[in-house]
Amino acid sequence: MQLTVKTGFLSLLMLSLLPAMFSSCTTVKNAPAAPFVFDNKITLSGNIPKDEKIRLTTELENYWDDSAKARKITQFGVSHRVIDPPVFDSANINRSINFMNAYLNSQGYYYAQFSDSVKIDSVNDERRVKLHMIIDVGKNITIDSVSYNLGDTTLQRLTSEEQKNTFLKKGKPYNKEVINSELDRLVSLYRRNGFYGFTREDIYTVVDSMDTRLLELTLDPFKQAQIIADAARRRRENPSWDIEVTKRPTFDSSKLTQYHIGRMYYYPETKLSDFVDSLPNDSSFLELKRRNLTMRYKKGLFNYRVLREHTYMRNGDLYNESDYFKSINTLGQIGAWQQVDIRPRIRDKDTLDMYFYLVPALKHSYSADLEGSRNTADIGLGNLWGVSTNLTYNNRNVWKSAIQSITSFRTGVELNLLTSNQDRVLQTFLISLGHTYVFPKLIQPFKNWRALNRLDNKRTLVTVNGSYVDRRDYYRLRSLVTSWGYEFKKGNNVWLYKPFNLELYGIDTLHGLDTLFKINPFLRTSFNSGKVLSQNHTLIRNYTSIANPNRSHYLRLGIEEAGGLFGLIGGLRDQIYRYIKVEGEYRFSIKMNKTELAFRAFAGYGYNYGNDTLRDKTLPFFKQFSAGGPYSMRAWGLRQLGLGSSVQSEADTSQNGYRDRFGDMQLEANIEYRFPIATIAGIKIASALFADAGNVWNVKSNQVDPKARFSFKNLLTDLAIGVGTGLRIDFSYFLIRLDMAYKLKDPARPTNNGWANALQWNEIRPNGLKVNNVGFQLGIGLPF
Repeated sequence: MQLTVKTGFLSLLMLSLLPAMFSSCTTVKNAPAAPFVFDNKITLSGNIPKDEKIRLTTELENYWDDSAKARKITQFGVSHRVIDPPVFDSANINRSINFMNAYLNSQGYYYAQFSDSVKIDSVNDERRVKLHMIIDVGKNITIDSVSYNLGDTTLQRLTSEEQKNTFLKKGKPYNKEVINSELDRLVSLYRRNGFYGFTREDIYTVVDSMDTRLLELTLDPFKQAQIIADAARRRRENPSWDIEVTKRPTFDSSKLTQYHIGRMYYYPETKLSDFVDSLPNDSSFLELKRRNLTMRYKKGLFNYRVLREHTYMRNGDLYNESDYFKSINTLGQIGAWQQVDIRPRIRDKDTLDMYFYLVPALKHSYSADLEGSRNTADIGLGNLWGVSTNLTYNNRNVWKSAIQSITSFRTGVELNLLTSNQDRVLQTFLISLGHTYVFPKLIQPFKNWRALNRLDNKRTLVTVNGSYVDRRDYYRLRSLVTSWGYEFKKGNNVWLYKPFNLELYGIDTLHGLDTLFKINPFLRTSFNSGKVLSQNHTLIRNYTSIANPNRSHYLRLGIEEAGGLFGLIGGLRDQIYRYIKVEGEYRFSIKMNKTELAFRAFAGYGYNYGNDTLRDKTLPFFKQFSAGGPYSMRAWGLRQLGLGSSVQSEADTSQNGYRDRFGDMQLEANIEYRFPIATIAGIKIASALFADAGNVWNVKSNQVDPKARFSFKNLLTDLAIGVGTGLRIDFSYFLIRLDMAYKLKDPARPTNNGWANALQWNEIRPNGLKVNNVGFQLGIGLPF
């Protein structure tokens, strides 16, 4: 079936936005006979930055009085229906002004001026009221001076030493959030330096808005009036306040006591039903004592060393709340315990004993998964239906040392159910077995390397995995992969480093694949095999803007180097691959009231610098980049985009079923606007409008297919662009996604520089190949 609409590029873009266009009308449900609130609008004026104006406008929408606000639901990201609108009452406008003014005061705007506009329209016998609030926010209060009066020499000294980290800086805007942040910072500072009893209630701020020039004495009434007028003018033009941080009167001496760490007591076999406050008095425990550490147990399920290694508090140290929470988090993230709690107890007048209550996680666990797939991008016969099963066994406490052991077994088949020859039903058989040990520490020779103590969530990972794939009549692939790596965290950064990664691949080509090689010689590079001895580094950073918590960022950088050192050994030079591969990914999202705008950018580059004539062209195929599928360029099938604007592989596709494309370089950018549709029986139904752009290329020249190589001058020509929409069904614990995307620009399309000038579900290329322009993708979870 083919639908052709003679329309231009602009019309095609408009077609992708039809859901939003259809939803632009607004209807009313349960409209009262009296005039009712139909719409609310806020306009800010004043000399304030654009981002600040947008932020305040968005926040102020939440401060309309309930009886003066139209309750709306959205569909396709646009207001669609007003439900049970309130009857208009002018008194509710004043309440809204009071709420908005209070919020602006909390943000440091104390001189805002409000004016409102009320417009009544008659539509279908409905009297709709549109409320428009116009606010001149004036200038934000700035901080003039900051002082600290803490009444204790130690507190005063700590405050002075950390003055550079204060949130209260002269000339900066004043608001209550800044005040709260500063008080939280000071309390955290004191509790990191032994003041265990100091709390937020013990400190406050005094704000002085008085202009000291008003205190000038004069008997001249005209002079006094001039002083008052000048003060009012200064307050309007450049309002500023003095702030003093002070301590409340202290009647409890523990508030100003610096505590030191005493003895550590561990209860690693605590039950959820235990009343932990009574456990220290239970005499039925066995005890293991080491210096200032006591482990109390009954079954002996854990070794004390793992507890000591992941406790960041030591006997005699000042109490540090950061180390306290760091110990809780680290012990909880090992996996051996499902719940960790630490309760300090005061002993003597300045000593804290720490009691650790740890509830063990289930030691042994098993899981089984069944997966189904449909493969239309394979060699030989297409439309293969696959089924596979995954069995996983997890031991969370190997050798009583909280070491995790993960064993996985997978097997599956691909069947050609459409063939009339029953002997060819079974097309692919695969089987794999893998095992991983996760040690809750960094195993390395530098036992006294202090730099390692500053790292969090330290883990050593040892992995080995073997697999066998038999693709009937085409190839048999065997692989063995083993690695030794480290994972740790510092701040918002997660580091993964594998100093040793060994990958062995062997492939037997059968007569079916040899026949394809004769027809299509370039396929040989997609079935190269060999050995990889490499190391790789990965940095992952997640962070959220402090100024705007609705904006989140994700950054991943990775580099892999193979054969750099071992390739210098003559006996190994021709036995292993030598290459370098780098990639980076950045994600950014803005969450609005009910919608979200998400962006992703990815770049990857690999260069093979080996000397072997077979390998000096590209990376090994199992290390190359590919595009297409439910998590990449969604208008194209899995691994079916590229290379560049080459049509060589597409021409070959008309003669055989091989479609997989791999390249040494990839660029991709994605943008998606997500919005809710409805909630049915607790299941959230949402949708999205999205666009994907990118491609994969080779980095070295190929005389047979020169258009497959990347060059900056051909970048715009080579870029593929897809647009589409989709459904997201959110079951809370997992999300099912169905996306439909259209090839707006296909570099392999021979006309109009690849751009679509007509909406066609499919098209016939000059070589007679029928190509689908619409891709349907089924995925689990969000694409990025």
